[in-house]
Amino acid sequence: MAKKSKFLLGAVLGAAAGAVVGVLTAPKAGKDSVKDIKNTADKAKQAGIKEAEIVQEEVGKVADAAKKEVESVKKVVKKGADSTTEEVKNVATAAKKSAAKVGAAAKKSANRVSKTAKKSAKAVIKE
Repeated sequence: MAKKSKFLLGAVLGAAAGAVVGVLTAPKAGKDSVKDIKNTADKAKQAGIKEAEIVQEEVGKVADAAKKEVESVKKVVKKGADSTTEEVKNVATAAKKSAAKVGAAAKKSANRVSKTAKKSAKAVIKE
């Protein structure tokens, strides 16, 4: 886009410069030459304005495309973050359940050891 704009701007300016040189070297009266120069300048101005509008439109299109791409990336990142958050919650829930099971098993084992120790102590006391 930038190369195209530079080329078109150069072409417009080159054409304007060529026209001015042509008018100045043509065998015309001063008033006619001034009128021709003014007309050529007006044409160059209009061409410049048109080129500026084209560039502005192109920049707008690129900006819109960039905005859409940013929104798309945001959605992907949010979806990934939500998915990761959900996975972390699931792992935490599973860890809590496992910890509860281990705790229950440890308590059960501790109760058995305690009962066995009491029986052993009573047996030792009876002897």
